[in-house]
Amino acid sequence: MSDYTRASLESVFREEHGRLLATLVRRYGDLDLAEEVTSEALEAALQHWPIDGVPIKPGAWLLTTARRRAVDRLRRDQSYAARLAILHVEQDRAAPVSAADEPSEDFPDERLQLFFTCAHPALQADDRLAITLRCLAGLTTAEVARAFVIPQSTAGQRISRAKKKIRDARIPFRVPDTDELPQRLPGVLQVVYSIFTEAYSASSGENLIRLDLAEEALRLGRILRALLPNEREASGLLALMLSTHARHAARTRDGMVLMLEEQDRELWDRDMIAEGSTLVVHALTGGSPGPYGVQAAIASLHAEAPTAAETDWPQIVELFGVLATIAPSPIVSLNRAAAVAMRDGPQVGLELLELLRRDPQLQSYHPFHAARADLLCRCNRFDEAADDFRRALALAGSEPERRYLRRRLMEAERSGG
Repeated sequence: MSDYTRASLESVFREEHGRLLATLVRRYGDLDLAEEVTSEALEAALQHWPIDGVPIKPGAWLLTTARRRAVDRLRRDQSYAARLAILHVEQDRAAPVSAADEPSEDFPDERLQLFFTCAHPALQADDRLAITLRCLAGLTTAEVARAFVIPQSTAGQRISRAKKKIRDARIPFRVPDTDELPQRLPGVLQVVYSIFTEAYSASSGENLIRLDLAEEALRLGRILRALLPNEREASGLLALMLSTHARHAARTRDGMVLMLEEQDRELWDRDMIAEGSTLVVHALTGGSPGPYGVQAAIASLHAEAPTAAETDWPQIVELFGVLATIAPSPIVSLNRAAAVAMRDGPQVGLELLELLRRDPQLQSYHPFHAARADLLCRCNRFDEAADDFRRALALAGSEPERRYLRRRLMEAERSGG
């Protein structure tokens, strides 16, 4: 099989995996069985499609194959079949049969149920991330391990723990009712955004950005937006990720992270920025804005500025003020202080940072010390700045960030002489 054919099949598989898994989970109510027959169907496709060609409806072919494998499995294992029969009876009692419950050749998209199942608040945060990547992004256990720089055994334990919790707690595979959605949707959005933030600013390792993981988060965000087109925060999350990811090609040079004012804006992806800006309008139109919509608006203002000097800092400060009201946190306060410094001068920003210095959450947050060091440099207080750069350097995880902080530390030490 040629590399091109294999890449094409992998692209189809990645697109269809979550959809196929969701349909089978809904049909059989058992995540392990659904995963097993999904894998078998994909393996069968890998054997047949390079010879017979990709079918006109690859998803329907995969679903038919997976269902046949499931029937074979249930015939072989009567005790498994009996357990599933009980599950079906319980599901039927819980929810009346409707037309939507019947098998359909139209291959219904039921991934939204998986989003809410994988992001259920009863699961631990790390387990939610692992099982989302496994089930919705179609990553193998080894790929999940690489994504979070953890041993494969740890990734396997997180996935197994999540499945056990879903099974033992009888967490339902369903989309919450309309009245439950406002409480449950933020958890779903948070899972996808957590995957993106880990990809966008790696907590350790040689690379600042994990491109494949960021693209998976974007793909999940697009699916979520398509499934929930009227939810403004789903638009806001996708807009935030697009406006941020559009700058990824310019974020490092020679293995060193670059600040916004140092980046070559010619490398920014203008189509992605335009798409993000359009979504921001939807996220902020009608009713009070949500935190993702506001963050997306800030990211969009940065991305749309022709030059660093032309950044609309007054509006960014205002938006951070809104964000501090609806989603207050020390990190939001830190970012607002940095924006105020750009609008009103470094001394004003330093005074705001001084109010945050004793916050426990910021003590181990290296961007706080780096931001304070930068403002101290701008005030010509180089010896104090060097101390803060050393604190930031001791806490930074990825090598590109450490190279940047070493450079700034050397500059501060030379200037402080």
